[in-house]
Amino acid sequence: MRMVIDPQGQVRCIYTEALDLAAIGPLTIRRASQVEPDADGQWWADLAAMNGPCLGPYRQRSLALTAEQAWLETNHLLHPPETEVPNG
Repeated sequence: MRMVIDPQGQVRCIYTEALDLAAIGPLTIRRASQVEPDADGQWWADLAAMNGPCLGPYRQRSLALTAEQAWLETNHLLHPPETEVPNG
């Protein structure tokens, strides 16, 4: 699990149950995407909740989840949303 800690001490990560995150303090958890099949059984990762694209189609759900995680790591975890960028 990748965790990014900003200069103010806020931690960002993609939630998994690999660690008990509540042990480090109060949590704010929000949905980043939805991974759903379409009528043809193809899988899509819809990242609209993060102002992102709809990735897909994928033949397997696991492939959509992998694409979802890669996009979130690159576009959210490594580059914080503009509302979190400190004024400089």
